[in-house]
Amino acid sequence: MKDKNILITGAAGYLGSMLSTKLVLAGYKVTAVDLLKYEKNSLAHLFFHDNFKFYQLDVTKDKNIKYILKNQDIIIPLAGLVGAPLCEKFKKKAIETNFIAIKKIIRYSKKKQKIIYPTTNSGYGIGLKGKFCDEDSPLNPISLYGTTKVKAEKVIFERKNSICFRLATVFGYSYRMRTDLLVNNFVKKAFDSNKLEIFEPNFRRNYIHVQDVTSAFIFAIENFSKLKNNIYNLGLSEANITKINLAKKIKKYLKKTKITIITSKSDPDKRDYFVSNDKIEKKGFKAKVSLDQGIKELIKIFKHCDIKFINNY
Repeated sequence: MKDKNILITGAAGYLGSMLSTKLVLAGYKVTAVDLLKYEKNSLAHLFFHDNFKFYQLDVTKDKNIKYILKNQDIIIPLAGLVGAPLCEKFKKKAIETNFIAIKKIIRYSKKKQKIIYPTTNSGYGIGLKGKFCDEDSPLNPISLYGTTKVKAEKVIFERKNSICFRLATVFGYSYRMRTDLLVNNFVKKAFDSNKLEIFEPNFRRNYIHVQDVTSAFIFAIENFSKLKNNIYNLGLSEANITKINLAKKIKKYLKKTKITIITSKSDPDKRDYFVSNDKIEKKGFKAKVSLDQGIKELIKIFKHCDIKFINNY
């Protein structure tokens, strides 16, 4: 399997930089593509390796897609506008990158080329109280971000020879660090100001550490035939938690944090659900990194590292 060529678009991003690193160090041949719009250094440590190639290209352009798909065995399309605020700000670009570019990849790829695609479980929108969303639950995306990702998942799934992961909200350190993601954001605010202002405190989410996400992708590469032509929720089952309980968990480690409930604000994404990860766990993969581990990691990062945070909004 290590002789396979793996293409990653959006490779310099929050997830892409971590996945590229893990795959290169594991000996896979990785072709990374990114515009380097937000971070120019997140892949710098990989240029030493002979099994790593990089192209600074726009993956919405047909000629670029045709070029990068050549001789690839596995395609991992990560390029996209991520998150509800960014997609609302740049609606046309969000549709072009998150959905139309995926359709082009499908159009120009060969049937034998395998695709592993991360969508989002924000597509569930608002889940039923007391009930977990599984892969058969209805999709009711509320944001443009959720809508574009759901549409892209549909066309990839219909193509076959693919695996789709519906990612929980990701947290933890990355070479291309983001602090707009909810856990990262809460920890940063508590660390900087000893304050957390929480609106819609009982909204529910599932979470997963970025290291677990990259491990799941490697699991999918190595067990493709067992997982293919299916959609899987991908999250940490122990991390189905409300926003207020997440804030209280952070306060355990940043004890001076004052938590205030704000009633005058609303969540633009409106997502509110707990998620079942039983399907992927029964196939043999289970996320392991706890929220507590991630919170402690982030506190150390914010305390000891001088990082320039360039968020997507």
